[in-house]
Amino acid sequence: MPSLDKPDSHVVDTPDTSSVAAPVTGGEPAVYVEDVRKSFGDVEALRGVSFTAERGQVLGILGPNGAGKTTTVKILSTLLRPDSGIARVAGHDVRKDPAAVRRSVMMTGQYAALDENLSGRENLELFGRLMGLGRKDARHRADTLLEEFDLTSAGRRAVRNYSGGMRRRVDIACGLVVRPEVVFLDEPTTGLDPRSRQGVWELVTALKNQGITILLTTQYLEEADVLSDNIIVIDKGTVIAEGTADALKEKTGGSYCEVVPLDPTQVQAAADALGDLVPQSLRAELAGADRLSIAAPDGAGTLSEALRRLDSAGIKLADIGLRRPSLDDVFLSLTGHAGGQP
Repeated sequence: MPSLDKPDSHVVDTPDTSSVAAPVTGGEPAVYVEDVRKSFGDVEALRGVSFTAERGQVLGILGPNGAGKTTTVKILSTLLRPDSGIARVAGHDVRKDPAAVRRSVMMTGQYAALDENLSGRENLELFGRLMGLGRKDARHRADTLLEEFDLTSAGRRAVRNYSGGMRRRVDIACGLVVRPEVVFLDEPTTGLDPRSRQGVWELVTALKNQGITILLTTQYLEEADVLSDNIIVIDKGTVIAEGTADALKEKTGGSYCEVVPLDPTQVQAAADALGDLVPQSLRAELAGADRLSIAAPDGAGTLSEALRRLDSAGIKLADIGLRRPSLDDVFLSLTGHAGGQP
């Protein structure tokens, strides 16, 4: 698990403490956004975005292409200036004190921002020096991070020879040379194989466990579901939904019971056996279907009752189960776009 402690005190060189932001104190959230607006000419990219991210929380930011996700992250990381509204990161206003915000954050994009001609160790040393560490401190911190990110054996090889997962790990490690208060991860697993994605997920969990706030934009809804404590959905420049993954799923109708007869031609017979559990509106859509799904307001109770009725009618089943809507279903319901889009 990556450690974000400062370099050991026995090292002679000491970092410039002005490069380390003071942590968020009191009850103030790590990220506070109120009615932030941004236009590019006649195009309104953000039309009054508001949300908060608590300390030590992973906030997932979802939305279709052009929704305003990237604009929001760029404003919070001071790469863009908002036209109006309030945005504070780690207690610092992005317009009034952008330098303090930059000292408080780490940002990782879709593509690793590394010098491919340098080794992993040299990249880490370079970032350490840029963050105000002395030469010995930077070397010591680089060695520590290489060990903790399982990159010691590859540390002296040029980054151009790294796999995608190794590049991503070094990229994230570079942002942890000095502890950030808030980490922006902009689609951090795009293009990675499943094993490398899992490795990044573990890193995100490790950062969260050490009290760091993470804002995660992702095109993988499963990723947001697994990692996020809270989720906001942005569409057409405004936040259209906010809540935990479970709370958002409930908005699409909650749990349902899916019934798959062994003989697909018995779907209508199964519906007849289920009786009042199947609404009339659904019965009209069963022609040609090989399964049916019914609302399960009582959860396991509905499932048990469905099984009892189907068994009594002699309907043999290939499968029956209690399901919950996926985050993909939520995304489609809220935005009108299928999930899996950036």
